[in-house]
Amino acid sequence: MSMTPRERVISAMKREELDRPPVAIFTQAATIGQMDKVGAAWPEAHKKAELMAKLGTAQADVFGFECVRAPFCLTAEAERLGCRVQVEKKDAAPMIKEHPFKFDPMMGEYDDPAAIMAPEEFIKGGRPAEAIKAMNLMKKSHGAEYAIVAGNTGPFTLAGHMINTENMVFGMMMAPEEVAKWVAAVNPIVKTYTQALSDAGADVIQMSEPSASTDMLAPDMFESASGMYVKDSLAKVKDAFSVLHICGDTYPILDGMISTGVSGLSIEEKVDPFKAAEKVAKRAALVGNVGSVKPLFQGTPEEVKTAALNSAKAGFSVISSGCGVATATADANMKALVDAIKGFKY
Repeated sequence: MSMTPRERVISAMKREELDRPPVAIFTQAATIGQMDKVGAAWPEAHKKAELMAKLGTAQADVFGFECVRAPFCLTAEAERLGCRVQVEKKDAAPMIKEHPFKFDPMMGEYDDPAAIMAPEEFIKGGRPAEAIKAMNLMKKSHGAEYAIVAGNTGPFTLAGHMINTENMVFGMMMAPEEVAKWVAAVNPIVKTYTQALSDAGADVIQMSEPSASTDMLAPDMFESASGMYVKDSLAKVKDAFSVLHICGDTYPILDGMISTGVSGLSIEEKVDPFKAAEKVAKRAALVGNVGSVKPLFQGTPEEVKTAALNSAKAGFSVISSGCGVATATADANMKALVDAIKGFKY
């Protein structure tokens, strides 16, 4: 079956029959090896569209993965909305250093979320605007051959960046109505940004919602905390596939993730791939779930191959890192992931 990488990814997202799944990292994929080879590196590549696009296409150009993807972190939206973010290192992701709004469930003190920026203004500046430009550049340079994947931040996670995630999780138990105000306030921004990335050329929007993990919330909280908002901000995107990524053991919330109406689910290695595939039962495309820490970062090429083939045999639609790739991940391990799947047949 002769297909371009783009055709293979698009077919996989449609859950069509293929001779093998595509191998394409939908999560953060930039590594030091790629930065050095293409001459585009963090922190500058977080801030400038041209460098972002150059590094975002490196997974395909350097290693032969079957998509291209940018940007590279979950702090761009938060920074645009007033968080103080440290964006200084080549070998480490940006970090949020200060939350701009007060949210104290212990004292019952809450800032008004109405003070945040209008969605139309949000997409006009800062790093989100650079990411939108980068989609356009990637579409022009690689769109004929590769699917363009854009990453952004989910509504529950973004709300936590505004008011401190720990306080927000406490708030889910002590003042859920106050949490809901914040998630509802940021969701129009998330929705507008999601659509802007699609309009600029992204074929897939992969939204990361790590704060909705079962490590943070009881499974029965997922719908009210995140799912009901994702239905509107991500699943309704026009002219792009929608993929929801949540970290940790998502097995208890797979049905909830599917019920958002997204095209695909991106999950970690903490979920057994065979059990995940059985439960999802082709109701959504499954993306993952090769461990980003072990084996990709800490393991050997042979261990990477074993994990990749395990996900493929389980029936995952797209073989990808289970979460964001560590920048220090060895070139040999990245290449092993590609080689394992390109040599695989059902």
